[in-house]
Amino acid sequence: MMRSVESVFTVIFLLGLLVNGKSEVYIVTIEGEPVISYKGGVDGFEATAVDSDEKLDVTSDLVTSYSSHLEQRHNTILQTLFDDGNYKKLYSYKHLINGFAVHISPEQAELLRHAPGVKSVDKDWKVRRLTTHTPQFLGLPTGVWPTGGGFDRAGDGIVIAFVDSGISPQHPSFQNQVSEPYGPVPKYRGKCEVDPDTKKSFCNGKIIGAQHFAAAATAAGAFNPSVDFASPLDGDGHGSHTAAIAAGNNGIPVQVQGYEFGKASGMAPRARIAVYKALYRMFGGFVADVVAAIDQAVYDGVDILNLSVGPNSPPATAKTTFLNPFDATLLSAVKAGVFVVQASGNGGPAAKTIVSYSPWIVSVAAAVDDRRYKNHLTLGNGKILAGIGLSPSTSPNQKFTLVAANDVLLDSSAVKSSSSDCQRPEVLNGNMVKGNILLCGYSFNFVSGSASVRKVAQTAKSLGAIGFVLAVENASPGTKFDPVPVGIPGILITDVSNSMDLIDYYNVSTSRDWTGRVKSFKAIGSIGDGLEPILYKSAPMVALFSARGPNIKDYKFQDADLLKPDILAPGSLIWSSWSPNGTDEANYQGENFAMISGTSMAAPHIAGIAALIKQKHPHWSPAAIKSSLMTTSTTLDRGERPIMAEQYSGSETMTFVPATPFDYGSGHVNPRAALDPGLVFDAGYEDYLGFLCTTPGIDSHEIGNYTHQPCNYTLGHPYNLNSPSITVSHLVGTQTITRTVTNVEAEETYTITARMAPAIAIETSPPAMTIGPGASQKFTVTLTVRSTTGTYSFGEVLLKGDRGHKVRMPVVAMGYDR
Repeated sequence: MMRSVESVFTVIFLLGLLVNGKSEVYIVTIEGEPVISYKGGVDGFEATAVDSDEKLDVTSDLVTSYSSHLEQRHNTILQTLFDDGNYKKLYSYKHLINGFAVHISPEQAELLRHAPGVKSVDKDWKVRRLTTHTPQFLGLPTGVWPTGGGFDRAGDGIVIAFVDSGISPQHPSFQNQVSEPYGPVPKYRGKCEVDPDTKKSFCNGKIIGAQHFAAAATAAGAFNPSVDFASPLDGDGHGSHTAAIAAGNNGIPVQVQGYEFGKASGMAPRARIAVYKALYRMFGGFVADVVAAIDQAVYDGVDILNLSVGPNSPPATAKTTFLNPFDATLLSAVKAGVFVVQASGNGGPAAKTIVSYSPWIVSVAAAVDDRRYKNHLTLGNGKILAGIGLSPSTSPNQKFTLVAANDVLLDSSAVKSSSSDCQRPEVLNGNMVKGNILLCGYSFNFVSGSASVRKVAQTAKSLGAIGFVLAVENASPGTKFDPVPVGIPGILITDVSNSMDLIDYYNVSTSRDWTGRVKSFKAIGSIGDGLEPILYKSAPMVALFSARGPNIKDYKFQDADLLKPDILAPGSLIWSSWSPNGTDEANYQGENFAMISGTSMAAPHIAGIAALIKQKHPHWSPAAIKSSLMTTSTTLDRGERPIMAEQYSGSETMTFVPATPFDYGSGHVNPRAALDPGLVFDAGYEDYLGFLCTTPGIDSHEIGNYTHQPCNYTLGHPYNLNSPSITVSHLVGTQTITRTVTNVEAEETYTITARMAPAIAIETSPPAMTIGPGASQKFTVTLTVRSTTGTYSFGEVLLKGDRGHKVRMPVVAMGYDR
C-alpha cells in the first residue's frame, strides 16, 4: 500500500520524538461494525448481526470470516502508519467493539487519532477489585432451590463468567462431584489453559473454561509472572471468593484455624464457572485486558458476566460516564443476551461514589446481613469490654495475668512503638509472656497491611501465651474492623473508650520501679467465646463502605436521570472460598476460606440468583431479569422495619439512618419473589441507544464512534428509558413519564397506586389495567413540583395484582423553580 510523502515524513518525525518517549497502552476503535452489529455492506462478507438479546453464533463461518477481516484491517492500519518494531498490538477486539489495543508512544497515539478510519483513541486506565451463611439468609434452600429440583439442580446448564483474579481449581467448592458429575455444555466454546507447572488443565467440568489476559499489564511493566502467575491460577484470593459465592458447590465445610464456621454454598451451586483472569494481586488490572476478557467471554457463549471490578478513575478522554470502551463493550454484551452484573463500588458512605453507571449493567450495593460476630474481655475489676474476634474462650471461671508487649521487651532499647503491635516475637521475652494474656496495640501498620491480626496470634502462640488482646487507641474515621479467625483466644477492642478503660485498669494494677520497669503484673482478665455468630433482626442494613448515589452522567459529577445502585445484596463479612496462594488479605494467607467484605462480594450474589432466574426463564432478556430482581426486592428488614444504612454522624462515629434508593436502589434482593415477578419492564439495545442519544452532553458522533449506530431514536428525556425505576434529577413544573410492563404470567388485573414525599406530587394513570399473558401495556407517572427543598424526594409506584403479584418501582426526583 502506497503512502503519501507527507505522511511518511510525519511518521519519521514522530518516530524521532519517540526515541525518548515512554510507550503506553491505548484502546483504539475504528470505522466498521463489530460482529455483533454488522448488517452487511462489505463486499464478500454477509451480515453477522444478532437481534437484541440473541446469542452470537460463534460457530458460523460468516462470523469467523468477518472476524478475520476486521483483524486484518486492524493490522493494516498499524502497518501503514508505523514500522515493525515501533509498536506492539496487544489485542484485536472484533465481537463487541471494532478496534484494538496497542502499545505505542503518546506521539504515535496522536498520529493514530488523526488517521483515516480511526474513530477514537483512549489511553488505557486501571481498574481495581471492589473488595456462607447468605443462602439461608436469602431463603434459597427452602424458597428457591426446591422449585428448580433442589440444590443439586440449581443453576444447571447456566454458565457464569468471572472477570477477576483467577481461580484455585483444587478447591472443594469447584470440584466435579463424583456422585453427580457435570456433563458437557454444548453452547459453551471457551478454552481451558493448562497449568504451566503441573501441566494439568484448569477445567474439570465444574470449571468449564479458564483463560488469562495480561498483555496490557505486561506492556505497562506491571506484570510479574512469579507472583501474578501467567495462567488462570488465583494469586490473590478475590477471584476464587467471588466465583464460589455465585456458583460454588453446596455444603462445603468452612474450616479455618481448626474450627468450622458452617457450610458454604454458591447461590446457584450447579451452575458452571468460566474464568477470565484479568486482575492481579499487586496492581489490579487494565481496561484493555478486561475488555479483551469480556469480548472473549461473550464470544465463548457465557450467560452471565460477573464484574467485581471498577475503574480507579475515569478515562482521560471520556466526556460521559456511559460511553467509553469499557461500557460500550458491556452494552454489546447485553445486546448478545448476556446478563451483566457489576459491583457498585466501595467509596461509601459519601454521596456520588458509585463507579457503575450505565443502565444496561446491574449495579449492586452491599448489605450487612443478619450474622455478626461479637466477643468480650472481662477484667479483674468486673468491667466487661466489647470487642470482636472469632476465637475460642480462655478457660472458664479462670482469669489470667495481662502483660503488655512494651513491658516484656527483651531489649529495653527496642523501639516500643514498633514492638507493641506484636508482629515480632523475637523482641519479646517468652518467659514473661508464657501462660499470660499478651496485650498489643493496634497501629497504622494494620491499616496499611504490613501488620495483621493473624501475625499477632502467631506471636502470642509461639511465646506460649494463653491468648491476646489487641487494643485500638486511636482510629481514623472510616477504619473498618472485621473479625478474624484465630486458633487461640484473642480479641480486638475496637472502641477507643473501651481501650482506654483497659489501659487505665492495666496501669493502676501494674506496679513499677522508678525507671518504669514493671515490678509486678496484677491486672487480670478473661476472653469470651467469639466463635458463634449472633443473628440480628435489624438485617439487612446498607454497609458503611457501599458506594452511594446519586448516579452521575459525566465527570463534572452532574446528576444523571438514572438510579444507581440498582439493588442491594449481602456483601459484608462473607465466608467463601480462598486461594492458599492469596495475599489480598494478610489474615487469610494459606487458608482455603476467608471472610471478607465489599461490593465485590455483593455482585456475585446477584449473578448466582440471576442464574436461577435464567434457568427457569431461559428466553428472558437481560433487562427482564434485571427487572424481576428489582421490582420484587424489599425495603424492609427482617423485623418488618424500613431498612437502615450505616452512616457517619457529625463526630465521625458510625450511626444508623433510614436508607434511601441512593443507598440500596430498589431494595434488598428477594430471590423467591424474583422467580415469579408477574410483570417486567423490558428494554433492548435500541432503547439503550435512545437513552444515550437523549442524554445531554453526548453528541451523536461520539455515540457512533462506539456503537456504529446513528441517533435515529430518542426518548425525549433519559428518564423515559423503560427501566424499573424513575429518576428525574431536575424537575421543573410537571413532567409525565411513560413506562411499559409486560406480563410474564397468566392474565391478571393490576391496580396502580403511588406515594411520594410532600415536596413532589405524584399521580398515575390508568388506576388499573388487565394484562393478558405475554401482553404489554403502558401507564404514566406524572410528577409535579410542590415546593423546592434543594434535596431529593423519594417515593414509589406499586402495581398490585389480583393473583398476588406485587411490582414495586422506586421514584426519585428533585424539584426546581426553573
